[in-house]
Amino acid sequence: MRILIANDDGYLAPGLHALVRACEGLGELDVVAPEQNASGTSNSLTLNRPLSVFTAGNGYRYVNGTPSDCVHLALTGILPHRPDLVVSGINNGANMGDDTVYSGTVAAAMEGYLFGIPSIAFSLVEKGWGELDATIGAVRQLIVQVLNDPPQSGPWLLNVNIPNRSDAGRLERVVTRLGRRHASEPLVRQDSPRGEPLYWIGPAGDVREAGPGTDFHATANGKISITPLQVDLTEHASLPQWREWLGR
Repeated sequence: MRILIANDDGYLAPGLHALVRACEGLGELDVVAPEQNASGTSNSLTLNRPLSVFTAGNGYRYVNGTPSDCVHLALTGILPHRPDLVVSGINNGANMGDDTVYSGTVAAAMEGYLFGIPSIAFSLVEKGWGELDATIGAVRQLIVQVLNDPPQSGPWLLNVNIPNRSDAGRLERVVTRLGRRHASEPLVRQDSPRGEPLYWIGPAGDVREAGPGTDFHATANGKISITPLQVDLTEHASLPQWREWLGR
C-alpha cells in the first residue's frame, strides 16, 4: 500500500504531521505539500512559472506552488510509483458546503481523484488545532475501513469534517450532502502607509442550508461528516430546458 499525503496549510502545519501519524504503519508514505499556506487556492495549477521541489529534514517534499501543484507533480513524475490512496489535510478549519469550491485541501484530494486514485480530504471543524491528537484516531479508523472494505470499485472522492472533540475517535460517522452558505460578507478596506487602498476578502457567509442530512447539521450535532463528492458540474436536470430554449 502506497499513500500520498498533501495539504493546503503548508508542510510545517500541525495537521499535516497529524495526518502522517494517522497513516503510519498502513504502507509506504510520501508527503508532498506546499511550501507556504495555500488556503483558498482551490484547484489552481501554476502554469506561468517553473516550480521547485525541496526536501525537508524529515523527508517531506515541499513545493513552491499550490496544493493541486503538489499532487499533480507527485503523480506525473516526482514519485517513482503510483499511490493507491491520496489523503489531504488535516485542515485547520472546516471545509463544508460552499467552502469545498475554494478549498485547497479538497482540491489536493480532487487532483488525486482526477488521476483515477481514491482520495480523501480531512478537515477539523474549528480552527486552532484543538483536539488534534484525538482526531488522529478518527482519521486512521476511516482510512483503515476504506482500505479494507472499499465503498465502491474505481476511484472515489470523500470530504470528511471532524468536530474538535477529545472523543473524536468514538464519534458517530454519517454520510452527508453539502449544505449551503449565504454570500460572503462585504470586503474589508484598509489604507496602506502611503494612503493606497487595500482590500481583504470578507468573511465567509453564515450557514443558509444546514438541515438534516447536510454536513453542517452532522458536525453541529457532534458527528463526523463524510460527503462523497463528484467533479461533474453539469446541471443535468436543466439540460432538457436548455435544449428546448435553444430550439425556439
